Amino acid sequence: MTGTELHTDPKELPTDRFVAILGEERTSIVGLASDSVRHGDSRYVMAGSAETRRRIELLYDQMTGAIAGRDLGNVLGYARGLARERFESGYDLAELQAAFNALEEATWSTLCARLEPEFLAVSLGLVSTVLGAAKDALSREYVSLASRTHVSSLDLSALFTGSGA
Repeated sequence: MTGTELHTDPKELPTDRFVAILGEERTSIVGLASDSVRHGDSRYVMAGSAETRRRIELLYDQMTGAIAGRDLGNVLGYARGLARERFESGYDLAELQAAFNALEEATWSTLCARLEPEFLAVSLGLVSTVLGAAKDALSREYVSLASRTHVSSLDLSALFTGSGA
């Protein structure tokens, strides 16, 4: 074991069925998540709907691959690379995490509609484990890059009274 494997009791969840549902619902889930992140003045609005959808599709495929293979290695590497790429492009960390959160929410709502209640805890747990680990890797890489250069989005002093900001 490499330490990046996902563990579940195979009797609790029909993995092939779960992965099949994720495949069947890909278009719907990606559409919901894409629509969710395209608001306000975020860079996802500036990127356009087709590009935003393409980006969410890539993340979705990483998520489903990690679930199907029970291995977080690729999705963690993807998240770290995404952090570097988006940091260099001037994205705010909150925008990146919003995309992950939108995908998680869209996946959850779809799974709740499609799965029997006895499979929800494990299924939602797998989705949350994958995306949570990926968000952690994304954030750590982003903050590591930002700590080398002052980034206004990481100046948290304004959140605390008496900080001198």
